[in-house]
Amino acid sequence: MSLTPLDRQAMRQSFDRAASSYDHHAVLQREIESRLLERIEFQRLEPGVILDIGSGTGSASHLLAGQFNKANVISMDWAPAMLLEAGKREGVDVNVDDRLSKICADMHRVPLAARSVDLVFSNLALQWSYDLPEIIREFRRIMKADAMLVFSCYGPDTLYELKQAWRAVDDLPHVNDHPDMHNIGDELLTAGYREPVMDAERLTLEYPDVYSLMQDLKGLGSHNVASQRSRGLTGKARLEKMLNAYEQFRCADRYPASFEVIYGTAFAPSEGQPMKTPDGDIATFSVDALRSSSKNSDLS
Repeated sequence: MSLTPLDRQAMRQSFDRAASSYDHHAVLQREIESRLLERIEFQRLEPGVILDIGSGTGSASHLLAGQFNKANVISMDWAPAMLLEAGKREGVDVNVDDRLSKICADMHRVPLAARSVDLVFSNLALQWSYDLPEIIREFRRIMKADAMLVFSCYGPDTLYELKQAWRAVDDLPHVNDHPDMHNIGDELLTAGYREPVMDAERLTLEYPDVYSLMQDLKGLGSHNVASQRSRGLTGKARLEKMLNAYEQFRCADRYPASFEVIYGTAFAPSEGQPMKTPDGDIATFSVDALRSSSKNSDLS
């Protein structure tokens, strides 16, 4: 899976700067969040620990704590300012607040013990990964046997119009690449997850002008952070050329912006199920599981 390398420091700074404006611009993010939450409503789950990865300003974390009223919910995000914004939601519902906690960490290195989480939830975070197979293995490490993973991320056709418009200007990356649905599904199977289900849909937002789209992306922290991006200011002539190229997509007085949204669910396998890694197949067991298995064998 070859994607445009991202500047991790620029990415973190971008989300930190966008924290205070994020909720104002996150219209599509909230719609996708609600659709993702619907996918676990009818599951017979009673999670004790839920991890919300890429939690941003904490919207989904609060909803998950309300939906599962016995669960402890951990909001995890890489941007400290996002977690500070999440803290502003507290104080509304004491029954929810006392079951919420926050961690500032990289999703490739989750600071939780192995087999400690019952439900991993992630809305629109995986497309920011620099190593998707590693993330999927890391999720499995922290998930209990039969725990559920539910996630969304953007696919490769996201912001197709903006990509095409910039290609009329130069060959530099101006819009971040995103992973393909089939590649994600393959990685889930490789990591040994059970019952992976993947699907995608295309959602389109309409703007009065392209500047409004670009303002939304900036307000979300989602603007260009490719490592090979141009580091200088975009000149007026180059910007005008991009805007003129975008005109081919205009419908009446509206400018469309397409988003390919990928949804996925899967379950962690039983203990001992091997997982493929760069170092070969690895199977792990907890000591308690082996002791329990041994006792059952003795009884038989």
